[in-house]
Amino acid sequence: MKRSLSIEFSRVTEAAALAAFNWIGRGDKSAADEAAVNAMRLLLNEMEIRGEVVIGEGEIDEAPMLYIGEKVGLGREEDEEITIAVDPIDGTRMTAMGQANALSVLAAGGKNTFLKAPDMYMEKLVVGSEAKGMIDLNLPLEQNLRRVASKKGKLLTQMTVAVLDKPRHQEVIREMQKLGVRVMAIPDGDVAAAVQCCLPQGEFELDLLYGIGGAPEGVVAAAAVRALGGDMQARLIPRNQVKGNTLENFAHAEKELARCEALNVAVNDVLILDDLVRDDNLVFAATGITHGDLLKGIVRRGNLATTETLLIRGRSRTIRKIQSSHYLDRKDPALHEMINP
Repeated sequence: MKRSLSIEFSRVTEAAALAAFNWIGRGDKSAADEAAVNAMRLLLNEMEIRGEVVIGEGEIDEAPMLYIGEKVGLGREEDEEITIAVDPIDGTRMTAMGQANALSVLAAGGKNTFLKAPDMYMEKLVVGSEAKGMIDLNLPLEQNLRRVASKKGKLLTQMTVAVLDKPRHQEVIREMQKLGVRVMAIPDGDVAAAVQCCLPQGEFELDLLYGIGGAPEGVVAAAAVRALGGDMQARLIPRNQVKGNTLENFAHAEKELARCEALNVAVNDVLILDDLVRDDNLVFAATGITHGDLLKGIVRRGNLATTETLLIRGRSRTIRKIQSSHYLDRKDPALHEMINP
């Protein structure tokens, strides 16, 4: 992938975050997601790429989406062929409720870089480079915790684990706390926590991420994990197998299984990092929408807005934090209208 495309992809997440900013705290996560999707699509379609969305967002939340198979970019013969995994807002509920840690995220790579999977649930286990090779989703979580702690030279009481704060995880949280593990229960949006596990030692004290969340977020997170030298295993799970089953869940599960079969993707089988993201020739970009542990959120005063973006190139393992000032009245008219609805 051309190095110059990295900055272009950071512009995409910046635009999505700026569009979502107007919906912070307004209680309408679908409207926030739609704004981010529209801005992201606009910027992607201006890029000199032949792009295809292979991981889209939206079905679980019944929101608008950049759909799987959608073509983006100028699409000229001379343009580079790129596949894209997107989550215009990782943390739609956090955006709608004005909570911390909402991001706009995107990963891009070559033609066969990413796993093609439906928008469904995914069980995830993530560690940083120090514990690479020590995780196995086929083993009980306690055994994984002990293996990682041993590799890092820690006691269980010195371990910190991030888990989505959902009813399906309450038993897991209680069991870890009984072991003395420090649990950081996050309301939504597990991409940021996955990145925090893998950033260079000293920035965050987070040893492991575990939980069942969205598959799109899982593949996007896997791109960052691979780019940072971490490790991840995952498992696609139909929603009727997740706690809180309803008749609607069973109906959705049938559709998910059919789509997995069409995409030749195994359900309930453990996927290693190489299954999720197949090479290092990738870019990961994330822009903060609301203030969080990983990135600062947007600050806007009149026509001036500031953003903070994390940009990682997999091949060189270059990590950049980009702070940008945006004079919104200088934006292209179409984007300006999206940022100022």
